[in-house]
Amino acid sequence: MTSTTSEPDRLPVSILTGFLGSGKTTLLSKLMHHPEMDRIAVIVNEFGEVGLDDALVMESNEDVVLLNSGCLCCTVRGDLVDTLKRLFKDRAKGNIPDFDRIVVETTGLADPAPILHTMMADPFLVTRFRLDGVITVVDAHHANQQFDTQFESVKQAAVADRIVLTKIDVTDAETVAAVEKRLYELNPAAPVIKAIQGDVAPSVLFDAGLYNPKTKSADVGQWLREEAYRATEGHVHHHDHGHDHGHSHDEDHGHHHHDVSRHDDHIHSFVLYFDEPLEWNRIAGALDMMAQTHGANILRIKGLLNLKELDDDQPVVVHAVQHMFHPPAKIEKWPSDDRRSRLVFIVRDLEKKTMESVMNSYLALEFA
Repeated sequence: MTSTTSEPDRLPVSILTGFLGSGKTTLLSKLMHHPEMDRIAVIVNEFGEVGLDDALVMESNEDVVLLNSGCLCCTVRGDLVDTLKRLFKDRAKGNIPDFDRIVVETTGLADPAPILHTMMADPFLVTRFRLDGVITVVDAHHANQQFDTQFESVKQAAVADRIVLTKIDVTDAETVAAVEKRLYELNPAAPVIKAIQGDVAPSVLFDAGLYNPKTKSADVGQWLREEAYRATEGHVHHHDHGHDHGHSHDEDHGHHHHDVSRHDDHIHSFVLYFDEPLEWNRIAGALDMMAQTHGANILRIKGLLNLKELDDDQPVVVHAVQHMFHPPAKIEKWPSDDRRSRLVFIVRDLEKKTMESVMNSYLALEFA
């Protein structure tokens, strides 16, 4: 089991995602010219897509551009792992200016999960970088249509730690409100930041992860935000009872037929609590079994565990994206007096009772 004591030494990485035409590139261009971005490296697929202004480019080589804001822009050469390794090594050697944060832009159709898996699984990256969070850009003007027709756009919003809502200046207030409502139901814990022409302060987008650089410690409450998920467990689903049961509700709820096809009606979140301390082998086995059997429909799991094997004041943090778990991390203290283990789930077409059944059967199992 790893510890967060080395967190300050690991570089934070933010994933910037969003559907085609959402305004992601406009946001990125504005960020790269911002004075607060002077120690940030941005990884993009193509320089041309970002539209770098020649007047802002101080120096450039084949795949790295230094802007006069101090921001470093780098293109993916090979795969992301290679690019991150190369950036890290060039920084260590002094071949490029120093930076203390990385932003990775995905393509518009990209599922963020494979990038998150890369950040969680590669041994080089795990020990040198930490995932700060997923920033998803959503186009208020087209979001409702995209959510209905493109599941990837729903998934991008559901796994986000921060959501940037764009094009609000060219979208009527009723539509913006409807999009905000859907975003809240999809992802109640992610703050929604409204942006016009990509104008957002970097400070509101970053430091969304477990480690808080201001306090130089783990901020579990901010990262887990279980109260937000718990608050929506009951009331969000009243209007279409059981939308988490797949398509079985078509007949009973024909009057909601316009809602039945909506992709976001298949995604919801919930929190499981465990009153007694858990044995690591059992909870790890249960989570592994869950990931193997339901991984495709588990978008994200975040958890805080009270383990029998550890000191009572040192909980363990777990984090998974679909079937892939980040190495568990021991943190120094509990965020409150509530010492129950808790797991936040964001799922697609899975019922809370199914997850409870898997956990309970595994945790109650007597090992030889």
